[in-house]
Amino acid sequence: MRVCVFASGSGGNCLLISHKSTNILVDAGISIRRIEAALSRSQLSMGDITGVLITHEHSDHISALRMIAKKYDVPLCAPHTVAARIVGMLPETGEHIRIIPVGEIIRIGELAVKAFYTSHDTDESVGYRVSGDGIFAIATDTGCVTEEIWNGLAGADTVLIESNHDEDMLRWGPYPAVLKRRILSEHGHLSNEDCARLAGRLAESGTGTIVLGHLSKINNTPQKALEATGRALCGTDAELFCAPELGYLELQIGEKTECLP
Repeated sequence: MRVCVFASGSGGNCLLISHKSTNILVDAGISIRRIEAALSRSQLSMGDITGVLITHEHSDHISALRMIAKKYDVPLCAPHTVAARIVGMLPETGEHIRIIPVGEIIRIGELAVKAFYTSHDTDESVGYRVSGDGIFAIATDTGCVTEEIWNGLAGADTVLIESNHDEDMLRWGPYPAVLKRRILSEHGHLSNEDCARLAGRLAESGTGTIVLGHLSKINNTPQKALEATGRALCGTDAELFCAPELGYLELQIGEKTECLP
């Protein structure tokens, strides 16, 4: 199983999960041109995409959906409330929307997918656990780590988790006070230290690769994020990467299998 991160950050989010003939995008928050170019680098095209999993309706996760709906016949998969928000914002997506029940394992092509709730300032937001001949899980845009998030991530071979901000950079940075409070709240974003604590637990649960994602351009740096989580992983065998805001990161997922329904 292969994961290719096309973008991760406040400017846009999109990644690809491939297994055999199944190719799934998680979010589509960058331009369709950038998605098509990244797919080409992966020796794929939009015609090869089996579906798009959507975490929530903020623009940095859905900005390409209108063009995808206009140009391609691709299922856009989201839990009920997220789907309703997207159709309200982008009516042209309506005939392409497919509802995913949160907490249940569904099959998309040759992959097993389970959505789990995250804690963000929307009526509904989710992460995903995806299983083929390996297990990949993603959770960003969450202000805290709930038991449900932990259960969604624990034991996965590779996990992409949010390392959004350095708390000192945020507190002393240019954002207005109301935005700082939102980011620091339980419905905001995970700090580097929050992420580091989670990463340490994940390494203990058997996760071999941890990818830091959704870094703030204003309130963080890749070096600070990597240093914080690197300290937490000291003494473990876990590999650590930082997802690009712009760029391309490709990972091969190890052989750990969950049963497909």
